[in-house]
Amino acid sequence: MNASPNAFPEQVTVTSLGVWPGTDPVEATKVSLGLLTSPHLPSLAQLPARGVGSDAVGRSASLLLELPVDVQPYGWRFVDRAGHDHRRAVSALSTDINVLADVAGAGDITPSAFKVQVMGPISLAAAIHLHYGERALRDYGARRDIAQSLAAGLAVHAQKVQAAVPGSALTLQIDEPGVAAALAGTIPTASGYRTLRSIPVSELRHTWSTLAAAAREAGFAQVAINLAPAESIAATSGPGDEEAQKAENNSWRKALETALESGIDAVALPLQKLDTGHWEMLAGAVESGLGVWAGTVPASAGAMPPSYSVLEEKIMRPWRGLGLGQSLLNQLRITPESGLAGLTPHEARTVLNRALEVAERLSEIRYL
Repeated sequence: MNASPNAFPEQVTVTSLGVWPGTDPVEATKVSLGLLTSPHLPSLAQLPARGVGSDAVGRSASLLLELPVDVQPYGWRFVDRAGHDHRRAVSALSTDINVLADVAGAGDITPSAFKVQVMGPISLAAAIHLHYGERALRDYGARRDIAQSLAAGLAVHAQKVQAAVPGSALTLQIDEPGVAAALAGTIPTASGYRTLRSIPVSELRHTWSTLAAAAREAGFAQVAINLAPAESIAATSGPGDEEAQKAENNSWRKALETALESGIDAVALPLQKLDTGHWEMLAGAVESGLGVWAGTVPASAGAMPPSYSVLEEKIMRPWRGLGLGQSLLNQLRITPESGLAGLTPHEARTVLNRALEVAERLSEIRYL
């Protein structure tokens, strides 16, 4: 573990998972910087509603050095030279960073910490196809090249974001929504008649550990792996039969174990996915100084989130049951259960406000 108790603020904090509704980066940036003031963690908004290039895969692929992509009817694909789709993704990300600099500068805002997110190398390999049409996940060399290219691209990305918010400590959120299926071997081939061979746990551990180390070298003060599932990877899931689902559930547990062994500072995961065994793993990690980003507040369109007292109980019941001290609650960061792209902007703000209420209540419990 790389985090220590001294690395955490005195209170329980909040962040979003970065994905935001709508198409206006100015409004998204103002909400993030305005609601998630220090010691909470604002982030660079990702606005998939803008279309091609602003989706999770295209946005992260735009960071890859010397691995250009384009869009085909079956999804993103590696190509020999950058075309319109690649340039569109690069332009959207550049716009968002410029907007961040403008909004922060105009408001004289210097967040103590600021977060960016990227789709992790395993999920990228599952989502992007090679030139002949098969998923890059099938090829070990392609998986290695993606991981190395992403690490190099993150170094450039960190410099640009740091210039927009000088003085802010940068946090990197690595999203791996496809990792359970990749470990389980349930991701279909391009033809759909077979599934891709599962990747070895040892390779996953090496990939994540190496990326985390490269991120720190690039200037990120904290690195978190987000294991929450996401809509963007749904198309890579295999047949939804019971056997495949069971295999993916078992592999998700392996992914969590591996993340905790990869030298990261925090792990993000939805509480509704956790059983007693998951909580026991997290308890050991918390006692070793790891941060837990607890996906606590449901993000359901057209529905109000539960009261903060109901959500507080989702955390405190297992916390107390495992004998974890209340003094360790500040190692929690409360998040929505998922990205907020499917909500209205008003609903998204409501979810974040409820997360802030939960964090405030847990901070009070910490001092009881």
